[in-house]
Amino acid sequence: MSRYKDSVCRHCRRENIKLYLKGDRCYSDKCAFDRRSYPPGEHGERRGRKISDYGIQLREKQKVKRMYGLSEKQFHLFFERAEAQRGVTGTNLLVLLERRLDNVIYRLGFANSRTQGRQFVLHNHFLVNGKKVNIPSFLVKKGDSIEVKEKSKKIAAISDSIEAVVRRGIPQWLELEKENHKGVVTGFPVREDITMPIQEQLVVELYSK
Repeated sequence: MSRYKDSVCRHCRRENIKLYLKGDRCYSDKCAFDRRSYPPGEHGERRGRKISDYGIQLREKQKVKRMYGLSEKQFHLFFERAEAQRGVTGTNLLVLLERRLDNVIYRLGFANSRTQGRQFVLHNHFLVNGKKVNIPSFLVKKGDSIEVKEKSKKIAAISDSIEAVVRRGIPQWLELEKENHKGVVTGFPVREDITMPIQEQLVVELYSK
């Protein structure tokens, strides 16, 4: 995903679902998926062939992987970690993905997409518990505080994102102190917090083959 050069709107069209990869643009009438929701390619509008069980599982995995902006290797490592934990593997996987720092930055409204959140983290714009963290895959814990560095509070893209977060809302496991450009992890996400239509069991079945 990090090396993908074409328009990310093609991902939404390929997976037949809006993945919100371009932030606020996805909520506007400029959204390419709203105008052309069929798969990309010369025969995109006419594709109607039956998809095998494997194909369905693969598409679901690709959808989740693209949603969180991970490479195949990164995604598989998260799956292996989820599988090693107690509980339901599919739910464990989604919870781990939600706990990534780049995702938390997005969920708190400091970025208008996970891709932008990843860029902000890599460019050292955030502190976790008062310490610099520039690793997008860093997993937050309950009680962690995430705040924008003092110098970075002047960045227009961060301020604009905070103002626009009301459109999508903030999950119940996070708390935003808007005036202080700070967020707190009040708990871990549960399955009900992830509202995107994901069938994680299909991903588990794919990797279990």
